[in-house]
Amino acid sequence: MPSASAKRPSVKSKAIKLVQGLPASSTWDDLMYRIYVRQKIEAGLSDIRAGRVHSHATIRKEFALP
Repeated sequence: MPSASAKRPSVKSKAIKLVQGLPASSTWDDLMYRIYVRQKIEAGLSDIRAGRVHSHATIRKEFALP
């Protein structure tokens, strides 16, 4: 039986799709920004799956917001 990770696209295939989706006029900075954003989104989704979340009310209370 294949593992769960075998069903997920590899980082390499995700990177290839990311590069292919860039306009021809893109710079290295454009590519690095897209990689950075993708990495942050995936980290956030991972946190959600692991239950590392805070309610809106908890954050408002922590920062003494009304």
